[in-house]
Amino acid sequence: MKQEAVTTAAKSSQRLRIMQHLRKYGTLTNIEALSLYGIMRLSSRVSELRARGEQIETVMRKGYNKYGEPMRYAEYNLRESAE
Repeated sequence: MKQEAVTTAAKSSQRLRIMQHLRKYGTLTNIEALSLYGIMRLSSRVSELRARGEQIETVMRKGYNKYGEPMRYAEYNLRESAE
């Protein structure tokens, strides 16, 4: 039971860090989430945030890995509100 509580608290703090980052910098990728915040499952946290009503958009980007091979990666950003 204690391990579950720690996991829940960790997820909560990760979600908070993600939202703070998106509000401050606009976008977040998996590699940024891992290197800046130690978040290994960004897509899971984004899914949880969406379930809580956050308007987070996924944009698929093209790039190259360290071997020069083409790859795709997800970039997350806050969706503009239509007001």
